[in-house]
Amino acid sequence: MTGLRASELRGLKWQDVDLKQRELHVRQRADRFRTLGAPKSESSSRTVPLHADLVSILREWKLACPIGEFVFPNGKGRVEDLQNIVRRGWHPAQVAAGVVDRDGGAKYSGFHSLRHFFASWCINKRSERGLEIPAKTVQSWLGHSTISMTLDVYGHLFPGDGGMFEAPSLLEAT
Repeated sequence: MTGLRASELRGLKWQDVDLKQRELHVRQRADRFRTLGAPKSESSSRTVPLHADLVSILREWKLACPIGEFVFPNGKGRVEDLQNIVRRGWHPAQVAAGVVDRDGGAKYSGFHSLRHFFASWCINKRSERGLEIPAKTVQSWLGHSTISMTLDVYGHLFPGDGGMFEAPSLLEAT
């Protein structure tokens, strides 16, 4: 419900999550070797609003979470390996929810599909259970360096006017 990249989620620290202000700050990422570093690009350093439902979930998770500074750590409180998240969490969650391929396995192999879902949810019309967020706002939340990147990938979802209309923020949409 944030559109963060998997590397950004894995590098997210509790100090960068402000549950009272309902926002998080992307300040670092964890690469495939679990090494922390700067976000993917300058525009990837950003503030993302948190949906009210997510704030509640994060409050509960903070109490149950393994001790440490990371929001989604491994059992020792360190950066979790992406393949562990996919194999032990993402794939079983899909199967349990019935989101499966014709062989009964997880329908979506990559974690990146959640990012695409978030973008689509933000862009789609309210009549289609979306939030109708303007393209520039979606660009900012996703951390795309240019509006053309956002429109190249998601342009077909925006209304005919290019998605530049005024719409309420994620915070107001809850």
